[in-house]
Amino acid sequence: MKKIGIEIKWGLLFSIATLVWMIVENAVGLHDKYISKQVIYTNVFAVIAIAVYFLALKEKKQSIFNGNMTWRQGFLSGTILSIVISILSPMVQYITFTLISPQFFTNIIQYAVENKVQTQEQAEAYFSLKNYILQGVFGGLSMGVFTSAIVAFFLKTKNNKT
Repeated sequence: MKKIGIEIKWGLLFSIATLVWMIVENAVGLHDKYISKQVIYTNVFAVIAIAVYFLALKEKKQSIFNGNMTWRQGFLSGTILSIVISILSPMVQYITFTLISPQFFTNIIQYAVENKVQTQEQAEAYFSLKNYILQGVFGGLSMGVFTSAIVAFFLKTKNNKT
């Protein structure tokens, strides 16, 4: 457990940051009044996500690898972090859409149908807790692994070739 303690810690922090972000989105009206803008502004969270990966891998480099980390070590650590985040994602999605913003799916379905983005059936199928949980798990894993590769490249010790 100690070997992946940093990844667990930062996975929990990532999940908390996600919940705080959802509270802010909901509070400023991106889940109702300004729902048309939600798809744009929710992407700003990527900056926070990258920062979490950076800080997690930096801590791993300093405290576990004594300041000397290869790309492979950083990538593996980031991948483990991505797995932790993906495991926690269903809980985060459930809390978001049942406690923080229970009206979100109703609002986004209504918006998609009224603006002829999707039919009622398409919108109901796409905008559901089940679908968002799946997107959270698989999207978090794939984007996390991609982010890990890039962050590990920048944090690797420069004299390491791997």
